[in-house]
Amino acid sequence: MSKVVTTYHQRVAQEKRALIVSAATALFLELGYDRTSLARIAERSGVSRATLFKQFPSKAALFDAIVTESWATADEEDPPPAGNIVDGLGIIGRRYAELLGRPQMTDLFRIVIAELPRFPELAHAQFSHGKMPYFESVRGYLLAEHEAGTVRVEDVDLAATQFLGMISNYVFWPALLVPGWEVSAERVAQVVDEAVRTIAARYATTEPGPSVAMVR
Repeated sequence: MSKVVTTYHQRVAQEKRALIVSAATALFLELGYDRTSLARIAERSGVSRATLFKQFPSKAALFDAIVTESWATADEEDPPPAGNIVDGLGIIGRRYAELLGRPQMTDLFRIVIAELPRFPELAHAQFSHGKMPYFESVRGYLLAEHEAGTVRVEDVDLAATQFLGMISNYVFWPALLVPGWEVSAERVAQVVDEAVRTIAARYATTEPGPSVAMVR
């Protein structure tokens, strides 16, 4: 099989996968996780059942894909290099605000909250496959800054939580709970900037930090 044909088939598979994930998200919101069958998802997405089952053998696997894709960032969006806490956190903060502003992120949380009493495993999937990997990337960046001596952080988990919380509490949670809530791009930029300045004021130092072994 030629490279052109292989690339074509890969593109078609990716397009069908996107259709399936979009249809599943919409149906989970409309009908609930329990009442949504894979057959119904195949019908809504316009793909055959065989195609759907080939990519997603179960609803759990499909929900994991929704979580992963909702939290996905581009490959080039790795944590910035250590050396300047203000610039680095500014990049991370803007990425996080953009991530939380995606419609699929709000949809994901609404599905998890609605189904939590009957399907707590969905919350575990959202936490372990989505939120925690992203949190670990931010934690890793702060640890790198600590190792570089640009910040002194004795509890890197707490510092990462503080930073992300200052952004999500303004940008995301009201939008999840209040219909029609909107935050202007200018306001989002201000929220990120203030979060960066707050963390820098608390942790930045020109002196070498303690040994890495002291970081929790």
